[in-house]
Amino acid sequence: MGPNAGPNRPQPFPANYNSYSGGPMNVPPFNSVPPSNQNIGPPPTGVVSPNVMHSGQQLSHSLPQQQQFETMNGQNGPPGMQSYGMGPTPPPAGLNQFPTAAFPGHPGPPPAAPSSIPGQMMSPHPPLGMQPGSNQGYSRMGPGSMQQQPQSQQQQRRLDPEMMPSPIQVIEDDRKNREGVFFTNERGAVPPLVTTHFVTQDQGNCNPRFIRSSMYTVPNSPDMMKQTSIPFTLTISPFANLVEGEVPPPIVNYGEVGPVRCIRCKAYMCPYMQFIDGGRRFQCNFCRATTDVPVEYFAHLDHTGHRVDKYERPELCLGSYEFSATKDYCKNNVFPQAPAFIFLIDVSYNNLRSGVVNLLCENMKDLLANLPRESNSEESQVKVGFITYNSSVHFYNLNSCLAQPQVMVVPDVQDMFMPLLDGFLVGLHESEHLIDGLMEQIPLMYQDCRETETILGPAIKAGLEALKAADRSGKLFVFHSSLPIAEAPGKLKNRDDRKLLGTEKEKTILAPQNNFYIQLGQECVAAGCCVDLFTFPNAYIDIATVGQICRLTGGQLQKYTYFQVEIDGDRFIEDLRRSVSKQVAFDAIMRVRTSTGIRPTEFFGNYFMSNTTDVELAAVDSDKAICVEIKHDDKLAEDDAVFIQTAILYTSVGGHRRLRIHNLSLSTCSQMADLYRNCELDTIMNYFSKASLRKLCDQSPKQVRDDLINKCATSLACYRKNCANPSSAGQLILPECMKLLPLYANCLLKCDAISGGSDMSVDDRSFAMHALNSMDVATSLNYIYPRLIPLHDLDPNSLGIPTALRCSVEKLKDNGAYLLENGIFLFFWIGMNIDSQWLVNVFGVQSVSQIDIDKPSLLELDNPTSQNIRRIVNQFREERQRCLKLVVVRQRDKLEFVFKHFLVEDKGMDNSPSYIDFLCHVHKEIRNLLS
Repeated sequence: MGPNAGPNRPQPFPANYNSYSGGPMNVPPFNSVPPSNQNIGPPPTGVVSPNVMHSGQQLSHSLPQQQQFETMNGQNGPPGMQSYGMGPTPPPAGLNQFPTAAFPGHPGPPPAAPSSIPGQMMSPHPPLGMQPGSNQGYSRMGPGSMQQQPQSQQQQRRLDPEMMPSPIQVIEDDRKNREGVFFTNERGAVPPLVTTHFVTQDQGNCNPRFIRSSMYTVPNSPDMMKQTSIPFTLTISPFANLVEGEVPPPIVNYGEVGPVRCIRCKAYMCPYMQFIDGGRRFQCNFCRATTDVPVEYFAHLDHTGHRVDKYERPELCLGSYEFSATKDYCKNNVFPQAPAFIFLIDVSYNNLRSGVVNLLCENMKDLLANLPRESNSEESQVKVGFITYNSSVHFYNLNSCLAQPQVMVVPDVQDMFMPLLDGFLVGLHESEHLIDGLMEQIPLMYQDCRETETILGPAIKAGLEALKAADRSGKLFVFHSSLPIAEAPGKLKNRDDRKLLGTEKEKTILAPQNNFYIQLGQECVAAGCCVDLFTFPNAYIDIATVGQICRLTGGQLQKYTYFQVEIDGDRFIEDLRRSVSKQVAFDAIMRVRTSTGIRPTEFFGNYFMSNTTDVELAAVDSDKAICVEIKHDDKLAEDDAVFIQTAILYTSVGGHRRLRIHNLSLSTCSQMADLYRNCELDTIMNYFSKASLRKLCDQSPKQVRDDLINKCATSLACYRKNCANPSSAGQLILPECMKLLPLYANCLLKCDAISGGSDMSVDDRSFAMHALNSMDVATSLNYIYPRLIPLHDLDPNSLGIPTALRCSVEKLKDNGAYLLENGIFLFFWIGMNIDSQWLVNVFGVQSVSQIDIDKPSLLELDNPTSQNIRRIVNQFREERQRCLKLVVVRQRDKLEFVFKHFLVEDKGMDNSPSYIDFLCHVHKEIRNLLS
């Protein structure tokens, strides 16, 4: 996947947009601003307050169009605010100045104006003896004077991006202040950022790893929501991985009685239910109905009105827990069997030639040793089966009574059926010798195959029919090589045309070309059949169409273009090992319940819905997240709370039917400032990314782009208008919780999934869109804004990861080495002047030109530098849902332009705007809205 440098890549601004047209700009430093509830106006014109930031750091800022930073907290001003303003006068000669905007094509500063009128520059630090705002010792700049400055002075006047709000600073500050234990006993408590290491102690609200909200204080009126344009969304990862020190949800078993529920809305018992009438009834916090307590569940109340057994029952004191389900929660009132894994191997010529079939068969024994099992079980209950296919489908009988495997061929793929009932799905241990023999025979059986025209739909249908016949849920692992062009159901045509990407017509190649795989996916969901698709294409394979079956079933989609065993083999086997071994919930149904006054309206992610309330998932694991948009039904009471309950009914890997419950309570507010104080930007961006993907199916790239910019500008303009102190119209004021919104919005608009142009393949674009659509908050944030880690000066005694750098080419040194990772790519950039001893320690060579950039892994050398770097690379790979391919990039190599595409704060090679340019544009939009 290359950088988005193609001529047709969508532009966030008009093609002729080079600079902000609002006049010259200069940003004085962070200043303290008086509280908004005091009758104090803005600082006098030309006077700059002390350089004070809320963290106590001395900062000086330079931002276009009359901007100065002002930081506030809830004690001395509006809640968490930063503003960018400008003073009236230019800087004195000879002073270290904050430069004005000097974009190409800028006509220069406007004519001199009175000091009270915005549009002029100001010295952030007047020289000794000069009063702030005075103009002694220099003259005002007239029209065109910028062009008359010497070239060196123009360079000096360029804006300094380092002075803009920094994601690295925000992340490090949160880590410094919020690391440790996070208690969930407080309603509406904003959790630490996803980038902060914290341990959650469940005390009534669920772990934020399970549910994150875009706001933790909800406006009590829909009008306020509409004014601010801040979405109320939840990102739900019901089976998210926990960190060391956190306790998984306990399992509660009430036998035939089953879980206690509200008689009206069917909400499950939770800590928010109020017991009344001496404990004989309870009032539902979601719908206000009262329900009789079952005799078996009755307990007396103490003097505070709480049940005496409150802390003995997880559902009365925890935010997350599980119930063992009764037969009423099972299909046909019958408990399910353990799921099954079926491996479908494409044995056409392309897969045989590339070595995929051999590699897979050689590693199958080790892979099956990692089958998932219940925590209290010694061995896995998962059954396994095998199918091979090319232009026909082949089933294998692995009945333990047989001396060797038997193959049954179904040549008629037009109407697929299951020819084998007994012996297809087997236990690993009972048929281990047959499985080993089959893995030895498959490469030999098809070594002379020369078929290049292959099927796909009938093979998946065969796996589905096998699971149906066995009455089991499960997962299909499909290993496919090429576009299915054989005469069979699901046949596709080649419609590859990358020139359409980034144009109004891109939706014609990013949408599925027919409904076959959508309908097949829906059939799979109904049967609890998930599909993981591993593709090995050497040409167009139409991910947009065949990927629909993964999207609907909640499966994983992997892509290994131009697969070579020596380079990609280890990565493929590691990806497959993770897919085989991870804990998965099968045949799942999720419902989100909310308290009166709000309701879920839209769902985003990889799932299927046959009605408006239930999210159906053939399988869901720790890497998958569903985004839910919440809207108001009515006005909320000011002293009320918002309650949310997510219930997911699923079958475990051991065949047990269970309910996992997550509860969250939020505060309400009537003041807009409280809303802005308690937003969660990372979750907002997760929603914006998935909503933008959906809009791309119906709207043009320009409409999607403009919509996101408008939402961004509206939110910030609303804050400026309703929450900030009176100030100059030229000031750009950002709320503390959302000060990175312009940066993240620009990064989202530049990412491959949203704006990939003709410089990348159609399949690469479709793959990126599929990946982003299922990401949780932490993964989507890292995708939007990659991590850039310096590796040339590692502390040999530190076991942590070095502090990240801002994603800009300005941070790269010729004598440095850096790791850049975004969850899809992993680049290792090496400067040409890197220390030779460092090269010897890491690569075993004396010069950069001697590095073998085709090696898929780093040398295992016995020195602290090599060990530390390999540890960091392995940690990055373990944190992501796929094993990242390490790409070594030497400075000034051809691959460097690909690497630089992910330096998202810089101007793109496709003319996409830099952080500064976008901030100027957003500022202009805000001023237009306010005027």
